[in-house]
Amino acid sequence: MKVIYHYDVGPWLADRLAALAAEHGLEIVACAESDDDRFAGLLADADVLLHNLRPVTDAHMAAAPKLKLVQKLGVGVNTIDLQAAARRGVAVCNMPGSNSRAVMEMTLLLMLACLRRLPVFDARTRRGEGWGWPREMQDTLGELAGRTVGLAGYGSVPRLLAPVLEAMGARVIYCCRSPKDDATGTWVDKPTLLAESDILSLHMPLTDDTRHWLGRDELAALKPGAIVVNTARGGLVDEDALVAALTSGRLMGAGLDVFAEEPTPRDNPLLALDRVVAAPHVAFFTLGTLERGLAVAIDNILRLRDGRELVHRVA
Repeated sequence: MKVIYHYDVGPWLADRLAALAAEHGLEIVACAESDDDRFAGLLADADVLLHNLRPVTDAHMAAAPKLKLVQKLGVGVNTIDLQAAARRGVAVCNMPGSNSRAVMEMTLLLMLACLRRLPVFDARTRRGEGWGWPREMQDTLGELAGRTVGLAGYGSVPRLLAPVLEAMGARVIYCCRSPKDDATGTWVDKPTLLAESDILSLHMPLTDDTRHWLGRDELAALKPGAIVVNTARGGLVDEDALVAALTSGRLMGAGLDVFAEEPTPRDNPLLALDRVVAAPHVAFFTLGTLERGLAVAIDNILRLRDGRELVHRVA
């Protein structure tokens, strides 16, 4: 079976893919997401596509007549044309939980970096601007302890994150369709979540119902000096409204691993704001995530080859 790993892989991952291919009698070929010509050539005889972030379209599937499985290396499948996959008889699977710990740690990192204005201090230090904190920043530096952290959604990432936040002295509230019996924190409705959160962290899939879940009105309902963190999907936030809330000084900061357009262009106004801590959709990316993800992917590839039921099939 021919498998495409659609990402630009480093030495460790290249060696790991080669070892797995040899162990299981597979052909696994890595292709950078930016190399459209090579990807088009590889699709012609591919049986499986291991998908990260670059959207998988109907045209891609049409160019891959042997394709039987698109395996998402993560959770969200909004970058895959599910209707086209169903029409063409291509299975789509994801791997819930495989990257949850990595995303949880990145979410916590972004919260702390915003509270401590880390990008500003990093830039000042690199410029040789001496000791201390500028007067204009002194009332914007804080700690997690004593703050209310609101979690929008309560899936696998918040389940790991909420106990850590409580252990660090934060009060945790969360909003989802209904209260969870085993949740850490207090269930609240959306207006209460917005009104009481010092830090609001988004953990929802992107759907028609959740697009711009955090819009102009919702941002206006946040506390003055609040922080927004998004490691879920960029489309959950109205970026124009977020820029306005940050530039006005109403919000203290934003920690963003995801953007409405990805890769986000360098002229995105959010990137010009020193109140923003930015990363290029890498919250999921650790060696631990790769190992867990590869285990699920190989299991499903072998299930496909052997005619067994696939795990975590979403379409």
